[in-house]
Amino acid sequence: MRHRNKINRLGRPVGHRKALLMNLSKSLVMHKRIVTTLAKGKVLRSFIEPILTRAKQDTTHARRMVFSHFQDKVPVKELFNHIAEKIEQRPGGYTRIIKLANRAGDNAAMCMIELVDYNDIYTKETKVVKTPRRRKKKKTTSVVDEVVAETVSGQA
Repeated sequence: MRHRNKINRLGRPVGHRKALLMNLSKSLVMHKRIVTTLAKGKVLRSFIEPILTRAKQDTTHARRMVFSHFQDKVPVKELFNHIAEKIEQRPGGYTRIIKLANRAGDNAAMCMIELVDYNDIYTKETKVVKTPRRRKKKKTTSVVDEVVAETVSGQA
């Protein structure tokens, strides 16, 4: 029975799963958007959200705790220097999962997971408001109207 076992183990042993989530989270921090399977994306979201929350406090302890998840200095610097500035006002929900078409090889459900504040399409600042415009009606003149206009002008 698997009562109260909510974690998706992704069919991998513990060490492999931790390494997978570490690599996916580093890629997400560095590239701001990655494409993966839907199951991995959902597990990654629950893995990366607490890390992003911890990055909002720029302390030595927070940096060391985040480094323990990444084991790499480059994504830690990126996270604390650039990403933390954008997410500091957000109370949670730092990632977005967008479902994509199934993968051609094995028909696996695919998704794109991205950092919410780095998407230009959904942000409010880049919205362009278009004013409603009407088409101008072209004036169509028939041959009869032209002949009548010439005769009237010729008589004057």
